[in-house]
Amino acid sequence: MPSIANRSFMVLTLCVAACSAVPARGSDKLRVVTTTTDLAAIARAVGGDKVEVTAIATGYEDPHFISAKPSYMMAARKADLWIRVGLELEIGYEGLILDGSRNGKIRVGTQGHVDASEGVLRLEVPTQKIDRSMGDIHPLGNPHYWIDPLNGRIVAKNIGKRLERLAPEHADYFKERTASFQRELDERMFGRELVARVGGGKIWALVLKRKLDKKLEEPGQPALGGWLATMKPHVGQKIVTYHRSWSYFAHRFGLVVTDELEPKPGIPPSPGHVADVVRRVKAEGVKVLLMEPFYSRKAPELVAAETGISVVECANSVGGQPEATDYLAMIDNIVNRVSTALER
Repeated sequence: MPSIANRSFMVLTLCVAACSAVPARGSDKLRVVTTTTDLAAIARAVGGDKVEVTAIATGYEDPHFISAKPSYMMAARKADLWIRVGLELEIGYEGLILDGSRNGKIRVGTQGHVDASEGVLRLEVPTQKIDRSMGDIHPLGNPHYWIDPLNGRIVAKNIGKRLERLAPEHADYFKERTASFQRELDERMFGRELVARVGGGKIWALVLKRKLDKKLEEPGQPALGGWLATMKPHVGQKIVTYHRSWSYFAHRFGLVVTDELEPKPGIPPSPGHVADVVRRVKAEGVKVLLMEPFYSRKAPELVAAETGISVVECANSVGGQPEATDYLAMIDNIVNRVSTALER
């Protein structure tokens, strides 16, 4: 029969194991863990002082290639809510982190697990059978959807709705903050006066139906402002990107991506492909090569030296550059840098 000391040790061991296996909330705040800083920024905006948010990735690294570190598992172990980008962006590490967390509350299919991509506009959804020879192609569509402000608006709604379910006593608070975030996003997209007159939701509906220009021609309508007005003079202009991560930004603001430095998504630039890009840039007069700060500048600088193209580094995640302090500031930063480069 075990001694009193041994029995006490066994009880203590069981208690420690139980505390590790079951997420515990040390305050009234919901503990939220997101896979990216963009989701974290939106969760903070919507959740306010009712949430405590941690992001797995930083804004200055490639979100495709995150390691499943023990520290991430510990953060997930304590979480009440896990939020992922989805569309298989996290396919290489999410399962390992969730398994290692031993937190049943945030498993796929539970109330504590949110796929932020639900209902977003998806681009580049393959219509043919894909395989690894095609590069890093995502079968559910391009996962970099958050760079489209419309999708940022939808993500905020998705997160807000789930917070309401997890903490119904604060439902009105989350609804108010979601609406406030969407309103500020709409004002930055279209201008405050136009949003006040027409309403953000109605303007987005007009955009999707391609009827906004006709609406703006009506007598007495305020002028278009915001990001859309800044980018409107550049509609139809061609750009080159490093990785296929700018499709949503280009689509929303009417830019044309003529080429990527990667010969296939996720495959580093080869000398032959770079030479092909140089020829096309010269032939088509492309002004801007857009890239994230975490990629090597070697190939972009080679193209710039041969063609005079402007290499524009833009963080497409919060925290990737000093200006990208939150989601709206990140879009501000992209619009400002790209529009300035295209004006040269």
